[in-house]
Parts: sequence; structure tokens; C-alpha cells
Amino acid sequence: MALSPDDVVTKQFQHVRFKEGFDPDEVDDFLDEIVVEWRKAVAENEELKAKLAAYESGAAPARAAEPAPAPAVEAAPVTGAAPAASAGIIELAQRLHDEHVAEGIAQRDQLISDAKSQAATIVSDAETRGREELAKLDRERTGLESKITELRNFERDYRAQLRSYIEGKLRDLETTATTSGAQPVSSLGL
Repeated sequence: MALSPDDVVTKQFQHVRFKEGFDPDEVDDFLDEIVVEWRKAVAENEELKAKLAAYESGAAPARAAEPAPAPAVEAAPVTGAAPAASAGIIELAQRLHDEHVAEGIAQRDQLISDAKSQAATIVSDAETRGREELAKLDRERTGLESKITELRNFERDYRAQLRSYIEGKLRDLETTATTSGAQPVSSLGL
């Protein structure tokens, strides 16, 4: 548990029944936490003092397991070792910059490659779908043209049958009218 001064100020203990004061076990546990956090802070403070002394003396600090934060430029002492340390920091910064730029370029190239691949896939799919739609429409057109031809033939046959039927009825009507002695309908002007 990271302990802050606010935690110490706001810590509340439960009151013990039947006697005045706080629960001694709870207070002891909290004080144990304070001691642990305090020891960490003291150890960190001593480590930072040692690093500061090493920088001030011009010697390279001992490497810790965790990388130490880079010292601020304005806090660097003005000694003979300062230009060398500054040059090392600048060299490190330049190397990090170059690595980030190279990583960015590689990532850019990968993104462009992926986008081109995806675009080619999309175009290929669209062309395939377009060809399928054209083939489907062509089949539908062929079917409709066949249907139109059937309907035209049906109409022609139907007209021919209707005409022959009507002409046959007219002939029947004229023959019935001439046999009965009446005037044919065609001579009456109807």
C-alpha cells in the first residue's frame, strides 16, 4: 500500500467498547505500514543522494535494476565532466530519435503495404461481383427476350385464329342469309 501524508491525517480507528481509546491491534498494523513506507522513502532518498554525489564528482553512477531518469540539463553541475556527460546525453537522445524515426518509417511502410493489399482485395471483389451481376443480368435479358418472342408468337397465332374464326362466322352468316332469301349484312352497309 502506498502511504501518503493524507492517509496518515485521515486515518480513523474504531473505538473499542467498554474502554476508552482505539483498538491496539489496528493501531499497531497501521504503524507497521507507516514504518515500511518510511523505510522505502529513506532508502530511495539515500540512493538519490548517492547518485547526485556521483554526478557531481563526475563519475558514472552505478547502474540500478531500473533505469534512472535523465537529469535535468539545468541541474547539471558546471565541471570539466559536464560537456562529456552532455555529449553522452545528446548522443543517447539522437540514437533514440533515430530508432523512433526508423520504427515510424517501418510502421508507415507496413500500413501502406496493408492498405494496398486491402485495396487490391476490395477491387478484385468488386470486379468479381460486377462480372457476376453482368452475367446474371445477361441471363435475365436472354430469358426476357425468349419470353417476348413467345408472347409475339402467341399474339400472331391468336390473331390468326381470331381472324379465321371471325371470317368463318361471317361466311356462315352470309350463307345463312342467302339461303333464307334475306339480304346479306355486307350489302346493307353495316
